Amino acid sequence: MKYRTLGVNPQTRREVSVLSLGAMLFGTATDEATSYAILDRYVEAGGTFIDTANNYAYWVNGTQGGESESLLGRWRRANGVGEEVVIATKLAGRPLEPSNTLTTNVEGLSAAVIRESSARSRERLGVSRLDLLYAHIHDRRVPMEETVEAFGALVTEGSVGLLGASNHWSWRVERCRQLAASAGLSGYEVLQYHHTYLRQRTDMGNRHSPDGELGVAGGDVLDYVRHNPSLTLVAYTPLLSGAYVRDDKPLGPEHDHAGTPVRLKALHEVAAETGATPNQVVLSWLIGGDIPVIPLVGASSVAQLDESLAAVDLELTADQRACLDAAQ
Repeated sequence: MKYRTLGVNPQTRREVSVLSLGAMLFGTATDEATSYAILDRYVEAGGTFIDTANNYAYWVNGTQGGESESLLGRWRRANGVGEEVVIATKLAGRPLEPSNTLTTNVEGLSAAVIRESSARSRERLGVSRLDLLYAHIHDRRVPMEETVEAFGALVTEGSVGLLGASNHWSWRVERCRQLAASAGLSGYEVLQYHHTYLRQRTDMGNRHSPDGELGVAGGDVLDYVRHNPSLTLVAYTPLLSGAYVRDDKPLGPEHDHAGTPVRLKALHEVAAETGATPNQVVLSWLIGGDIPVIPLVGASSVAQLDESLAAVDLELTADQRACLDAAQ
C-alpha cells in the first residue's frame, strides 16, 4: 500500500492510504457479514481510509440513514480498530423524514445541525473525535459564516480533526476557506467530488443546482486543487459503478459526447498493453497523476476490492500516461 497526507496542521493532519474504501451500502444493500469481510481485507492490505456519511443509505430501505456509520461502529468494536484507521463521514444530506428516494428535503448546514449531527455520528461510529468531517452538500439557506464558524468550533474543541467539502461550487469552497482563515479557524482541506478518466458533461443541472452538475470535478475544481497543494482531492465513483467493464452498465447521457469513444479506445489500449483491467488502469491513472487524487472505491465483494487494491501497484509508463492524457 502507498500513503498520502491529508491536511497541514501537525495536530490534525493524517496519513492515509492512497485508495479509500467507500462504505455507503454497508449495512443495507451489502449485508453485515460481507461488509465485515471487505473491511477486514482492506485493512489487511494496508488500507486506512474509509468513507461514509450520516445519510447512508436511507434510500435503500426508506429510512433517514445511519446504517453505514452504525455498521462501521460495530466493526470497529468487534475488531479493536483504533486510530490507525481514518474514518471520514459527512453531514447535511440526511433527509428530514424517512424516504426511499433521493430528496432535497434534508438537514442542511446550520450551526445546530452541524453540532447535533456530528455528535450522532461520533456515537454511531463509537469514537470521541471524527477524523474527517465533510459538508456533504452546500446549503444556500444558511449564511456561509454560520457554517464556517460551526465547523471551526468542532475542530477547536477537539471533536473533529479535519474538515472537507463535497458537491460544492469551487467558489463557495474558496469563500468558506477565506472566512475560516480570517476568523482564525480551521477550514476545508479535503475536497470530495466525482472524478474519473472519462470526462462528464457539467452543464446538466441536478436536484441541487439548476446551473449544472456541481458534484463533478470539472476544470475549475482540478485547477483549484492544482494551485492549492494543501488541498487533497478524493474522487468518488471513479469506476462509474462498473460501466468500464460491464455491458449491463451503460454510460448515461452525461457521457454522450465525442470525447468518450476516443478516451475509451485509449483506455483499452493501455489496459491490453499492461495486462491490467480497465478499472485498474483508471485507478492507477488517478493515483499517479500530476494532480494527486485519492480514488474512493466501493465494493460488494472481496473479489471486487482485490481488483482495486491491485491497482495501487500498477505503475503506468510515461508513454502510457501520455496516451491516456492525449485522448480528447
